Amino acid sequence: MSHSSTARPFRVAIIGSGPAGVYAADILTKSQEVAGGEVAVSIDIFEAQPAPYGLIRYGVAPDHPRIKGIMNALHKVLDRGDIRFFGNVNYGRDLSLADLRTHYDAVIFATGALKDAELNIPGVELDGSYGGADFVSWYDGHPDVSREWPLRAKEIAVIGNGNVALDIARMLSKHAEDLLVTEIPQNVYAGLKESPATDVHIFGRRGPAQVKFTPLELRELSHSRDVDIVLYEEDFDFDEASDAAIKSNNQIKTMVNTLTNWLAEDHDDARTPATHRLHLHFLHTPVEIRGVDGKVAAIKFERNELDGTGNVRGTGEFLEYPVQAVYRAVGYFGSELPEVDFDDKRGVIPNVAGRVVDADGNPIPGLYATGWIKRGPIGLIGHTKGDALETIGCLLEDRAGLPTAERPDEREIVDVLEARGVEYTTWEGWNKLDAHEKALGASYVPETGVEVIRERVKVVDRDQMVKISNM
Repeated sequence: MSHSSTARPFRVAIIGSGPAGVYAADILTKSQEVAGGEVAVSIDIFEAQPAPYGLIRYGVAPDHPRIKGIMNALHKVLDRGDIRFFGNVNYGRDLSLADLRTHYDAVIFATGALKDAELNIPGVELDGSYGGADFVSWYDGHPDVSREWPLRAKEIAVIGNGNVALDIARMLSKHAEDLLVTEIPQNVYAGLKESPATDVHIFGRRGPAQVKFTPLELRELSHSRDVDIVLYEEDFDFDEASDAAIKSNNQIKTMVNTLTNWLAEDHDDARTPATHRLHLHFLHTPVEIRGVDGKVAAIKFERNELDGTGNVRGTGEFLEYPVQAVYRAVGYFGSELPEVDFDDKRGVIPNVAGRVVDADGNPIPGLYATGWIKRGPIGLIGHTKGDALETIGCLLEDRAGLPTAERPDEREIVDVLEARGVEYTTWEGWNKLDAHEKALGASYVPETGVEVIRERVKVVDRDQMVKISNM
């Protein structure tokens, strides 16, 4: 039976409450068909964590100035009351695909990409070699990550030339007390405070005109107190493709101008040296992490040169830097989901324009994907809106022909969760946790006695988050 023969609301489940999932819900509710009254919808968002917002809460550095604006935008969507939120519900454990098929006419996967892409070089397994995504989860207070992080290195290498690499390097090079104005949990502050790090090196494979970060994130590096930015003249090589990119792309031009200005300032002998240094290296390809007694002791690179097209080739010259820790920030990778095909080369759910497909490339009626689990971990948060628009367009196009849910009543899925003893959280519960975290910030008294204004202090423990939410 197709949905077109029923008068009840069209039931949609979205798996993941990050920007991808919330944007999809918002676009669906504002679509011409729904806003015009042609279609009534009932949307439930399921999130594995007790709190909403996904990547915005657990994947972005806490000192980013744009976080608050994005979180406020997501909050406004979920606070309208026309979308239900179920937190602390794990797809594949608490609910199966069969459960979702029984209770919903369509399912949209918006689970993002949570783990590190692999870097296959010798020594990557050494003690002191870390995945960047794991470190981000730690300093963002992810409840499924250990509260402790081994911050023993004085000299650190961060491999990657994207925004995540900049975030990691900035967090490692900043003075811990300067992060108290953010929402970092107390255990993160305590760990960073004890860090002996003085020199953090960021290494990119290509040149300054080919970096993957954005101007805002780059400029944030210069806002850190008592941190010198160090650059190297031999890294500032520009081929024909680089020159063309600088002339035609204002973003690239801005970043190159920023970097070259920093390079000139770096030679100002009148400046008082900082106690911490953040080094930016270009045209370096990692080839080996060297160890002593099983621990990271150095990292070896091959020197590159631009080939005229903006790409690089190795020169056969090798350089080695003494470091005691290596953070790999070469990209994220999606995780396989139960009962859904997975492309383990690209880290995505196989799909065509957001329609999930089977092994033969045929669309599976009622299953959709959006965000990084749809297209891979590329692009900024703004790209996620276009992604969701395409997926929702396909969903609405298919709606009339989709198989209908057997048990679509909104109360039915609540009964399932309660019968299974799932301690789910709600939007009302998030508002309680939100208020609690803000109260922790307002009442915070730093051990130094110096007054610090904190908007919130993030709660880390999952059981505590659930308890506060369900009070």
